[in-house]
Amino acid sequence: MAENKVVDRSQIEEKYKWDLTKMYASDDAWQQELSALDALIEKLPAYAGKLTQSAQVLREYLDAQEVVERKMSTLCCYASLRRSEDTRDQQAQIMVSKAQSKMVKLGALLSFVEPEILSMTQEQYQSFLNDPALQDYRFTLEDLWRSKAHTLTEPEEKLLAGMGEIASAPGDIADMLQDADMVFDPVETEDGQTLEVTGSNYILLQSSPNREIRRKAFKNYYKGFKQHINTFTATYSASVKADVFEASTRHYESARAMSMAGENIPGTVYDSLVETVHRYLPAMYRYVELRKKILGIDELHYYDVYAPLMGELDLSYTYEQAQEMVKKAVAPLGEAYGKIVQKAFDERWIDVMPNTGKSGGAFSYGTYDSAPYLMTNFTGTIDSVSTIAHEMGHSLHSYLSNQTQPAHYANYTLFVAEVASTVNENLMIEQLLAQDITPQMRLYLLNQYLENFKGTVYRQTMFAEFEKIAHEQIEKGEALSAEYLSDLYADLVKQYFGPSLVMDEEVRYEWARIPHFYRCFYVYKYATGYSSAVALSEAILRDGDKAVKPYLEFLSMGGSCYPLDSLKHAGVDLSTPAPVEAALQKFEKIVEEAEKVYEQLQQ
Repeated sequence: MAENKVVDRSQIEEKYKWDLTKMYASDDAWQQELSALDALIEKLPAYAGKLTQSAQVLREYLDAQEVVERKMSTLCCYASLRRSEDTRDQQAQIMVSKAQSKMVKLGALLSFVEPEILSMTQEQYQSFLNDPALQDYRFTLEDLWRSKAHTLTEPEEKLLAGMGEIASAPGDIADMLQDADMVFDPVETEDGQTLEVTGSNYILLQSSPNREIRRKAFKNYYKGFKQHINTFTATYSASVKADVFEASTRHYESARAMSMAGENIPGTVYDSLVETVHRYLPAMYRYVELRKKILGIDELHYYDVYAPLMGELDLSYTYEQAQEMVKKAVAPLGEAYGKIVQKAFDERWIDVMPNTGKSGGAFSYGTYDSAPYLMTNFTGTIDSVSTIAHEMGHSLHSYLSNQTQPAHYANYTLFVAEVASTVNENLMIEQLLAQDITPQMRLYLLNQYLENFKGTVYRQTMFAEFEKIAHEQIEKGEALSAEYLSDLYADLVKQYFGPSLVMDEEVRYEWARIPHFYRCFYVYKYATGYSSAVALSEAILRDGDKAVKPYLEFLSMGGSCYPLDSLKHAGVDLSTPAPVEAALQKFEKIVEEAEKVYEQLQQ
């Protein structure tokens, strides 16, 4: 197992930290920019009552708003990245709070914009839409007009905008409780070692070949969540209520309908995903049974689901080795793509190593005017290498969109956000599987592939069911109690992973550690995104440039069209169940190959 000791950030070499000075030279410089923004913000309300005077006036306003939003975005990004370095850092927490307050202020001041534009008659709107002055914003205006029935009066929009900071508070509280305040009992090993248990190293401990370490880490970790389960219930219930309140206020039939309307995704895509995954649950049961067989255990517990199937393999990589592996994996995407990846490594876009207080997991976050930064908690495992490839996909998607599109079209929507990252992951594992490797190594890699499917398609779809049911409960006027949420989650785990998995009592509390639940109806996009990525990565490897060209064009489209349309351009049609079915059929094939390799090893 890779070294899991978590050190203070000051002990980590600079080359393993991201370079945020290209955004702001210092925190003081950030504060100066934040203060200076007020002068620009205060000019925008002067346009109130004038936006429908002429297309030229509207264009002037939209350009001015874009300048402010770009600066605001960079301010928020820097503060958030600083806080993620060490969530205990009081200065960083204050910066995030200041940025959020400024964002709420901006939203309230601009609450007049959409109602005013939408007050136009159809004839006037069409005239503005066809005016040359607004051609650069045509899609923005078309998309806005689509929301006309759900846009409120100016006073009502201002009131909702002012509630933004309050509505985000439950998620912020849950994050701070989990990342900064909760302390978990350490694991005492048989040889007298003490292993820390934290949010950033928990999955590493669950990947230990030592079952007793896995069991103790599992027990200690979820003991912490059980002790705070009523607090997590209160934060999540408040978050769901905020979603439902806004949806009702905006005259949507449900919170899910409101969430999906923003990207113009029909509810049938969500329902089709769940229905299709349900049909392929036997394939997951087959994998769970295979895992139990390979591990050679009488009972498969939840703390066994991340255990390495080939525990005797000594696979550990340096960060420098990981860089070379990532570059080799993405080579099929062409030389230009590879040069940008090298740029990310050379210019320190990446915060690599775990440190005390650092946010757990990994992410990519940047703005139109900054590098698309990556945060990881690299531990030397193959999964850590894959995580870099994954987050690099996000960052390259952002980079290409920013380089190609104007600022107001650069941000791609969440629906396609996981496609590029997963394409990179799949290219990496396919490249490794194509090598002349031992059966042991092949089974190890196949297991990684299966785990990606399990975590991204099956598990995220399970999450999607959880939040759909939770929101429906509030929409019916019922309460979300700790018992209800924990029972619901336990029942879904049983349904999705089958009879071979022992339902440890601690599993009931896992829902409390899922931060994505505080982003209304986000998780299903992981599953649709992964399914799209399977189709795209297979086409890239099979068809070469013929598939690479439309794929890179897709990465460069940003938010200049609806996500279903951009995916169709790349060759994937998610208006049908075909991509999800194809992905799960591949999952079945990988399970079958893993079974055969295991049988080969037994001979």
